Amino acid sequence: MSENTPILDNHLHLNPEEGDGIEAVDAFASMGGTHMLIVNLPSWYFDVQASKGEDFQPVFDKTVEIAKQATTRLPGKAWPVLGVHPGLISKLIERGESPDSAKEIMQSGIETAAEYVAEGKALALKSGRPHYDVSDEVWQASNDVMRHAFQMGAEHDCVVQLHTEGGSDFSEVTTWAKEVGLDSKHVVKHYSQGPIEGPVPSVISSKDAIKEAAEGDELFFMETDFLDDPDRPGAVLGPKTVPRRVRWMEENGYEEAIYRAHVEAPKRVYGIDTESTL
Repeated sequence: MSENTPILDNHLHLNPEEGDGIEAVDAFASMGGTHMLIVNLPSWYFDVQASKGEDFQPVFDKTVEIAKQATTRLPGKAWPVLGVHPGLISKLIERGESPDSAKEIMQSGIETAAEYVAEGKALALKSGRPHYDVSDEVWQASNDVMRHAFQMGAEHDCVVQLHTEGGSDFSEVTTWAKEVGLDSKHVVKHYSQGPIEGPVPSVISSKDAIKEAAEGDELFFMETDFLDDPDRPGAVLGPKTVPRRVRWMEENGYEEAIYRAHVEAPKRVYGIDTESTL
């Protein structure tokens, strides 16, 4: 790979307190990685018992700080992505909240994350809905949280990354986004298994999933969803995976797809220039 080839991991987590933290950044860079989008870990990782939006600030602040540190270790740059993990709704209900009150807490957290975007401290928002079975009432509340994130994304002109169930057709979701003024290109589906309908896919970097995305002609991102969780070593993919997969793509003639995922998609979706920031 050329030293001038941008390589972006579109979705990973860093735990500066109990995980590898900045060492994971060094591992990524050592393999040729240049840019990363660091998504805040779920609030419960830091024992945050949120009841209002401001309660999420310590989680967001940790992510902003580790992104600043990561930028000093990368050839390119790291950006924070902040929001509320959709699985929080179940934890809030377990502690005694109703679906409606849980929804309000999560929406308030997203509003707080949007303030970081407005201040230039974060690049994008994260929201979604549970990837596991829930009651109809919880499902509806979760969709309301996601719709609120779209509204915040439209107001602040930023991308919303989604954590959702699996599947390939999320056109209804992007219809909801458009209804509040958020373009479908500003909705990114994290942990996609290949091309999808509706949002821009952020494809988990297994060879099969990347091959399918590379052989299409639509925008896509590559990600590891690295968890940086010492209690779950080896969960999802390690921080070296995206650079390794880019090398594999180069060896197999997917140069155009590399450009599409690591230069064109970041510019058209997030408005970031991965070439000029190298």
